[in-house]
Amino acid sequence: MSSGASITTGQSGSNRKFLTKKEVADTLGQTCSGIDKLRVRDVSFPKPLRYGDSRQSRVYFNREEVEAWLRTKLDQRGEAA
Repeated sequence: MSSGASITTGQSGSNRKFLTKKEVADTLGQTCSGIDKLRVRDVSFPKPLRYGDSRQSRVYFNREEVEAWLRTKLDQRGEAA
């Protein structure tokens, strides 16, 4: 199995370094609350960066960290098969 997983978004800035939680959720076929649950269940999932001090501040995920996490999961799946 190829470990060249890459995340693309439908926006023209697909080479951006950071992704919103919504973009990560859409990419993984989850809801935003599903991403929150995934973060609790899987401690290896990348931690987001919060833009601001408020609880309501938008969070961003480092694209490279999310891609590395996805590659690891795909590799683990390939090893289990």
